[in-house]
Amino acid sequence: MITIISGTNRPRSRARRVADYYYSLLAQQGAPAQVLDLTELPPDFTATALYADTGRHDGFNQLARLAEEADKLVFVVPEYNCSFPGVLKAFIDGLPYSGGIRGKKAALVGLGSGNQGGILALNHLTDVLMYLGTAVLPQRVRLPFIDQHLTEDGDITDALYRDLLREQAGQLVRF
Repeated sequence: MITIISGTNRPRSRARRVADYYYSLLAQQGAPAQVLDLTELPPDFTATALYADTGRHDGFNQLARLAEEADKLVFVVPEYNCSFPGVLKAFIDGLPYSGGIRGKKAALVGLGSGNQGGILALNHLTDVLMYLGTAVLPQRVRLPFIDQHLTEDGDITDALYRDLLREQAGQLVRF
């Protein structure tokens, strides 16, 4: 199973639309997949599901299981303030250590409204994942100026972006 993580809790986010697009690419390849949407995180999870409370919050645990049960992960990550969203870091911090996502394989997709396409977010997230023992697929996809190439319905209008995502999804299936 491949779990696609929509890396923000912002409602109706671009990350969720790209995650759904990625899901369709995996379905075309016959790869079982599911989407983990951080909008479903309990609002109080940073105070009730981390540290001494790890494993004690049913709402958080349901989402954590989606990550833990996956063989592979896809992180669709918007760039917030030159890094990845804090809610994604808090979610990762709430996963059991040293288990959680250790030993899994991951693909990263960065979204940016500027010309860097989320590269800083991907660099920071790569460091965190590598520390946790998660193998990161070398081909990280960056989608700069995402607002110009993503419709409200989740279609990606840029042929290069579609090709890059399709190629990465195929590599992840074989990874």
